[in-house]
Amino acid sequence: MCTNIVYEWLKTLQLPQYAESFVDNGYDDLEVCKQIGDPDLDAIGVAVPHHRRRIHEAVRRLKEADERAAGLYFTLEPRP
Repeated sequence: MCTNIVYEWLKTLQLPQYAESFVDNGYDDLEVCKQIGDPDLDAIGVAVPHHRRRIHEAVRRLKEADERAAGLYFTLEPRP
């Protein structure tokens, strides 16, 4: 069994049974997982409708977290 960030992510979704298939299909980190669509889920073998919905919702949350983080930044320049 693979143990990586994708496995841990799928485990939190209660879908760890797909971890090996995700990695085998090139989805081995969360940045890549953010691009998952229906054709990808077909290739991975996720056929159960509520599993697909759960993954789509989790992908949406990953993208939203990125958008929130994009607004956060800091600078190392001294203040005047």
